[in-house]
Amino acid sequence: MRHHGRPFRGAAAKGAEVGLLELAGLSSACLAVLHLLIVLVGAPAYRYFGAGERMARLSEQGSLAPALATLGLALVFAAWAAYAFSGAGLLRRLPFLKTGLLVIGLVYTMRGVLLGPQVVWFLSGHRAAVPPRQLLFSGAALLMGIAYLGGVLAPGGPAGPAGDRR
Repeated sequence: MRHHGRPFRGAAAKGAEVGLLELAGLSSACLAVLHLLIVLVGAPAYRYFGAGERMARLSEQGSLAPALATLGLALVFAAWAAYAFSGAGLLRRLPFLKTGLLVIGLVYTMRGVLLGPQVVWFLSGHRAAVPPRQLLFSGAALLMGIAYLGGVLAPGGPAGPAGDRR
């Protein structure tokens, strides 16, 4: 059976790299949906998820700026999900697939690396500056970055050794 111009491997035959990219895509898709929900909830969600008091106040005042910025982020996360799904072979091959997956993985990983300093601050008594949820957000970003990078660089992945040089 062929899938998007190359042999399709059933779920049992998929390599670990495909699973990582599927997980990465699902995670980015969930982030996109979360950002849509943030727009619907408004100011309390902007505060909770760390967008800042200014964004929350603008939302309360009826400004479109927070919603437009958040919708823009939702589109970015949706595009990143599409790249992961493309790398997993679930969507057609997107332009600059390998480079895109590497850049996305690096962006998530760089965001996730904040976990180290945040844990130090949190453990040294600055709990108000680093709420536990921010530790969770950084940890999730780090795992997502690892999933993207692991999926694209694994043997058989889009950029890994012996990978499909599409």
